[in-house]
Amino acid sequence: MYCRFENAVTAAEKAGQIDARNVEVAVLLSNVRLVARARARGNDLFKSERFTEACSAYGEGLRLDPSNPVLYCNRAACWFKLGMWERSIEDCNHALSIQPSYTKALLRRAASNSKLERWEDAVQDYEVLRKELPFDNEVAESLFHAQIALKKSRGEEVYNLKFGGEVEEVSDLENFRAAVSLPGVSVVHFKANSNSQCKQISPFVDTLCGRYPSINFLKVDVDESPAVANMENVRIVPTFKIYKHGNRVKEIVCPSREMLEHSVKHYNF
Repeated sequence: MYCRFENAVTAAEKAGQIDARNVEVAVLLSNVRLVARARARGNDLFKSERFTEACSAYGEGLRLDPSNPVLYCNRAACWFKLGMWERSIEDCNHALSIQPSYTKALLRRAASNSKLERWEDAVQDYEVLRKELPFDNEVAESLFHAQIALKKSRGEEVYNLKFGGEVEEVSDLENFRAAVSLPGVSVVHFKANSNSQCKQISPFVDTLCGRYPSINFLKVDVDESPAVANMENVRIVPTFKIYKHGNRVKEIVCPSREMLEHSVKHYNF
C-alpha cells in the first residue's frame, strides 16, 4: 500500500516533466505532493504521540484525496490511541470500502471492536485475518480471547480453555466418554493411518484446531481403538462427529474441507 502511494507521486512527477505546460497535470502534481506532505506530517506527529494533531494532518490529506485508504487507516490508529473506538471503526470501514483486502485496517477494526466489547464483530474480523495471516501468533491469540469473550457474553460456561491447543488423541472408551462430555463443543476425527483421504484431511484438522481454539478437537484411530469405533458405529473413515455439551449434534462422512469448516463454525456459536 505504501509503495502504491509512492508510485503515484513518482508517476505524477514524471507526467509533469513530460508535459510541463499541462494545467491538469500541474494541479494533480500539486495535490499529490500536498497529500504526501500531510501524510508525512501526520506520521511524524503520531510518532511523537501527538495523536489529535496527527488526526488533523491526515484529515487535511483526505480533503485533497478522499479515496486514500492509507490516510483513513492512519487516522483510525490515532482515534484508537485516543480511545475513540467508534471513530476508529468508521475510518477503518472507509479504508476497507476502498481496499477490501487492507489487512492493517482489518486489524485496527478488530481491535476497536474488542475495546467496545462487540465480540461477534471482532471474531468475524479475526477469523478473516487468521486465514490471511496463518502464522501470526498475535492474531491467533486475539481470535482465541475474542471467541472466549463472545461465549461468556452469551452466558455460555467456559472451562479450562487455554491458547495454543492441539488435536488430542483418544485411545480408550473411558477417555473418549470423558472428552466428549466436556462443556462446549468437541469435534472428533475418526481416522485410519492407512487411509489416503485421512492423510489428506488430517493437516486441515490441525489448521482448524488453531483457527477455532475454543473448540475441543479429538482424533481416534479406528485400527488402534476398535472399541471406540464400534461403540460409535464408525464404518467409514474419515468420519467426523460433533458434540455439544456431551450430546452428538452432527455426523459427517468423508467431508470436503469447506463442508467440515462450515459445520465447525456453525456449532462454534
